[in-house]
Amino acid sequence: MPVHIVTDSAADISPERAAELGVTVVPLTIRFGAEEFTDGVELTPEAFYAKMATFDGMPETAAPSPGTFEAAIRAASTDGDPVVVINISSDLSATMASAENAARAIREAGDGPEVHVVDSKSITATLGLKVVHAAEAAASGASAEEVVALVEELRTRSRVYGALSTLDNLKKGGRIGGAQAMLGSVLSIKPIIDISNGSVSEAGKVRTRRKSLVWLRDRIFELPKIDELALCSGGADDVDELLELIAERYSRDEVQIWTIGPVIGTHGGPGVIGFAWHDPS
Repeated sequence: MPVHIVTDSAADISPERAAELGVTVVPLTIRFGAEEFTDGVELTPEAFYAKMATFDGMPETAAPSPGTFEAAIRAASTDGDPVVVINISSDLSATMASAENAARAIREAGDGPEVHVVDSKSITATLGLKVVHAAEAAASGASAEEVVALVEELRTRSRVYGALSTLDNLKKGGRIGGAQAMLGSVLSIKPIIDISNGSVSEAGKVRTRRKSLVWLRDRIFELPKIDELALCSGGADDVDELLELIAERYSRDEVQIWTIGPVIGTHGGPGVIGFAWHDPS
């Protein structure tokens, strides 16, 4: 029986690509004060960044409910085919817990498909790339267990580094302490974060945006050739500049441009930019 893949909108997979792959995307919710939007349905990345630029405060994200996941899983599974659900890191969102609760409800009801829920320990492009590989494996006839094993193996090779314009969003979202955010603001520090293991940690601190881009370039230049290099941008206006910095090693057609959507953009803040990839096996 064919395996069906379900993910969440933190994977930043476009609706067109999801449809092409046959992947079901369960959206998170984005809130601007009293206004609530369904990620990717009622709010595009472009509209999100435009709204965030004029919003007096910080948007919030909310995980899908278990009921939303259950409905999506049942709809994805035709004729009782197995489903593999691949979610944003459980260290960063309650989305994984909602998916697990949905899978548990389906098992207890005894009238649904076999469901496997996998913590990707990833965000944006590294989550999205895992979903792409999982969908391609499923289309080639891989079993649910084989798809799960593939994702878990890729999880050990995930790398994500991001350059932030400000620490304010991470502070307000509870991802770092207020003192650290204040220090960064006073010193005009441009932080580099590492989300490779599914949680946010500091990777470096520089004083200018240009130095942030150079730091990112130097990080990937330390490595052998990366087969699937994704440049991730959350409304950044210096994507071309970063592409120029790496042009001696990576031509533009070798780099995937991945738009950071509202879920990750809420916490990364405007102008976040970075690289994501999986190390060679």
